Amino acid sequence: MTPLIDRLRRRGWRMTPQRRVIAEAMTGEHVHMTADEVLRHAREVLPEVSRATVYNTLNEMVSIGELLEITHADGRKRYDPNVADHHHHLLCVECGRMLDVHVDDPALTADQQHGFHILGVEVTFRARCPECASAA
Repeated sequence: MTPLIDRLRRRGWRMTPQRRVIAEAMTGEHVHMTADEVLRHAREVLPEVSRATVYNTLNEMVSIGELLEITHADGRKRYDPNVADHHHHLLCVECGRMLDVHVDDPALTADQQHGFHILGVEVTFRARCPECASAA
């Protein structure tokens, strides 16, 4: 997967210092951060980054298709830079850790579709990660 910052540069997206640290915070495998987590990471490098800048930048990255915005049953909105690979998610219901998983999409028979035209499938497996399970 091409890093988010490289994809943004190829687009010719204006790379301010604030945008750079926000994009760099979204680097790595299995990244599914909340805006507050992005803010915390960005402030480690550039302490003057504002909450509004983080939220506005994340929303802009979503609108240009470079981030996925995910709202799961835990109620928190997360941002996923993995827009190239079709994937689902594994979510720890205790700590909120989220991983990408690649499995076949479930299929609906014609009678199960009730006349709907299926546009996509999102699956979230809810579980306890090994650390949370051992603490229980």
